[in-house]
Amino acid sequence: MGVRAAGGHYTVGFGGSVEAVEDADGTIRSTWDPAESVNAVAFDTPLAGWRGRHVNTLRLWSARATDPLRLEDFNRGDHVGALADRVRLEAISRVLYPSDETEAGHELRLRQEYFFASASLQDLLRRHKSQHGELASLADHVAIQLNDTHPAIAVPELMRLLIDVHGMPWELAWDVTTSVFNYTNHTLLPEALETWPVSLMERLLPRHMQIIYLINGLHLDAQRSAGRQDNGFLSSISLIEENHSRRVRMGHLAFLGSRRVNGVSALHTELMRKTVFGSLNAIYPERIVNKTNGITFRRWLYQANPGLTSLIVDAVGPQVLDDAARLELLVPLADDASFRDRFREVRRANKVALARLVADRLGIGVDPEAMFDVHIKRIHEYKRQLLNILETIAYYNAVRAQPTHSWVPRVKIFAGKAAAGYQQAKLVIKLANDVARIVNRDPVVRGRLKVVFLPNYNVSLAEAIIPAADLSEQISTAGMEASGTGNMKLALNGALTIGTLDGANIEIRDHVGAENMLIFGLTADQVAERRAAGIDATAAIAASSVLADVLSAVETGVFSPEDRGRYRGLVENLRHHDHFMVTADFDAYWATQRAAGTLWQDRGAWDRKAILNTARMGWFSADRAIMDYARNIWGAEPGQR
Repeated sequence: MGVRAAGGHYTVGFGGSVEAVEDADGTIRSTWDPAESVNAVAFDTPLAGWRGRHVNTLRLWSARATDPLRLEDFNRGDHVGALADRVRLEAISRVLYPSDETEAGHELRLRQEYFFASASLQDLLRRHKSQHGELASLADHVAIQLNDTHPAIAVPELMRLLIDVHGMPWELAWDVTTSVFNYTNHTLLPEALETWPVSLMERLLPRHMQIIYLINGLHLDAQRSAGRQDNGFLSSISLIEENHSRRVRMGHLAFLGSRRVNGVSALHTELMRKTVFGSLNAIYPERIVNKTNGITFRRWLYQANPGLTSLIVDAVGPQVLDDAARLELLVPLADDASFRDRFREVRRANKVALARLVADRLGIGVDPEAMFDVHIKRIHEYKRQLLNILETIAYYNAVRAQPTHSWVPRVKIFAGKAAAGYQQAKLVIKLANDVARIVNRDPVVRGRLKVVFLPNYNVSLAEAIIPAADLSEQISTAGMEASGTGNMKLALNGALTIGTLDGANIEIRDHVGAENMLIFGLTADQVAERRAAGIDATAAIAASSVLADVLSAVETGVFSPEDRGRYRGLVENLRHHDHFMVTADFDAYWATQRAAGTLWQDRGAWDRKAILNTARMGWFSADRAIMDYARNIWGAEPGQR
């Protein structure tokens, strides 16, 4: 966990009441008296940068009860109850993001988000004041990036600290706050843009709710003064959602409290301007900017794929390790047959290693000469693992129908985790495993198709899978993936992308060339049009005999003989509520997968495209992305500290 930091100890409160107190000069200030408090204890881990030139400190926080033992309960013999408060409070830092399906889990999430935000801000203000003596200059030295809405409670918390604790006037505090914060949005999904019940906020963080009300009141008054009187528009920009139950919109709060708001790919940023923040963008048209994601080549190429790294260094020189743009020097080598052979040898060694891992963990033998078709990411309906599984079943049906045909051998590799309470995603995982069980045991297939679902997906497993991938599945419903980084990691390591024009796939296409990818499916605009026209898929399924056969097999329990009705609801949902356009894109996906198989049979052409993917991915380095943030959002230049 790191080393306990000297001086890194702060108190974080919850609940209680707020009182207005009049100072001797007539100033009214608020005093928050929390009902309970927890100590935030800092632990530091030094992190050495590339080549050890710089060392940064990662500061993490541990929740510790202020009173570890209720002595009166202990003395009465209630030894377990005496520790109950300690266990409850220290759970704040035990497990991040517990399931919020229950009221207790929901409250714990809010406690966690506030605990980490408050501890970090208290620490930041203490250090700044010790160095500079005052807080008015905070924005000259500090930039805080809100990573989605989880830390958005930091906006009213900084206001509380500046006003209530440090005595700063409201106007100056708001100016400092909105100069310090910036907000990165990572999703357009409504459920990921957090909202909290007003009743919960008032009970758990009463002072913050007062501050949010005042921020919102001043915000709405300013818009009315500017001539915006339409109640519908004012409702859309309010920090408080009133439509169903009263909830605080944390995305709106992060937007209003930030100097810059950014998306993480060009398409995502444009959709932000039109959809979730359309009304706020109309008021602040310069606030939303784009900063396309990047990945650290030091982990996802140099560490994860040492064989390919060595080949690249031999080909273009060691300077490439410090300058990802020099990967472009590989472009001419894509036409060099000798280099293609060495490139293929490296990839085969990675595939042999992954095949060994699959055999060790699952007892499934896979052929390294087969195409490794990889779909690794969080399990979610919009990421459409289901579309991939349905195409896998269609391929299985085709192989069984024509067993003597020269089918391209494939290994379908899935990995990923579902959120604790996401039952539909868990059902998709179950289906993938059921399909694997049937397909892998079928003697008719004769090893030309294997299906693998690797459990316990994590970074270490990704480091083993990504260098061995031939085909990278990036098949999200267009308009729903903010960016993706798996698409970048896989392309960097030489996998060809099969995907929709969604997220950073569009920018990858612009850099590596559409001819070196396999693009299919509806665009974001076409998805919106289809949804507006209705999402019943009965006609689309009837028009596709391949899809109809697949859904019939799933629905009737071919892949779940022990429970024939297991997937009946899943299929019914696709027929009548295909929000994620699985059926609409199926035929295009099926055809593009067949094109991938044809290309695979020309190994020289495939390897050429794979090399060009690696060669043209330099722009997607995290070094470039961080430099963009530093220069265009934080106002910092290289070398500044």
